[in-house]
Formats: sequence, structure tokens, C-alpha cells
Amino acid sequence: MRNYDILTASVAATIAGAITHLAFMGRFAMIFGGGSRDDDRGGGGLSALLMLFLAPLAATFVQLAISRQREFAADASAAQIVGHPFGLIRALEKLGAYNKRIPMETDPSTSSLYIVAPLSAGSIFASAFSTHPPLEKRIAALQNMVVTR
Repeated sequence: MRNYDILTASVAATIAGAITHLAFMGRFAMIFGGGSRDDDRGGGGLSALLMLFLAPLAATFVQLAISRQREFAADASAAQIVGHPFGLIRALEKLGAYNKRIPMETDPSTSSLYIVAPLSAGSIFASAFSTHPPLEKRIAALQNMVVTR
């Protein structure tokens, strides 16, 4: 099965980079007078500041959400190839148990390379900033899956 994960991740990263670059250009427009000085409407500076901070954050959230959806697609593809999801379910359960028992010391920039999210313990906003969906949701999706060949 072809999920085009690299292509999808590349497009998401490009879009996120473009949004971040536009926000960066907006910063220079604010510094060097990108707007009209005779504008009496006001609020331009505030909206530019909001875009400067919110645009890169929104781009990051979109990129992370796409990454989480790709994990579900990869799980479904693996179950389709094997013919049943039971082995993958058991493997994810074992990895989750090991992840809870033996905490990993890892850099957040490499967390997407792991099968199980290494930085998910103890954070309220872990699912929003994670490259992986929670293991419970992945296992539930596999359990509800009907495999046809």
C-alpha cells in the first residue's frame, strides 16, 4: 500500500514554512513601515503582532495534526498487509507498557521518529503538541477495524 507519507509530510512542512515565512515578512513590514502612516483606522499594529505569533503556531498545529492522522493511516495499512490487526495491537500495548515503565530521555525534535510518543507523560496539552496520537486511540481504531483482502 502506498500512503505517500513522505510527500504528505513534505507538503505539510512546506505550507507550515510558507506561513511562518509570511509572518516573518510581516515582522519586517512592521519594523520598516510596511503600512501607511496616514491610516486612522488603528488596530493594524495589533493585528500584525497577532499574526506574527499566531500564524507560526497555527502552522505547527496543522503540521502536527497531519502527522497524527498519518499514524492512523500507517496502522491501517500495516493491518491490511498482514491481514489482521491483532499483532500490531499487541505490539503497541507492549511498547506503551515499556514507555511507561522506562522513561525515555529524548530531544523533542526527534520525537516523530519513535513508534510511541516518547514525551507524552505528564502533560495536559500532550495530544495537541504530539506527533503521535495517543496509544489508546490507535489501539481502539485497530480494534474497530475490519480487514478485507
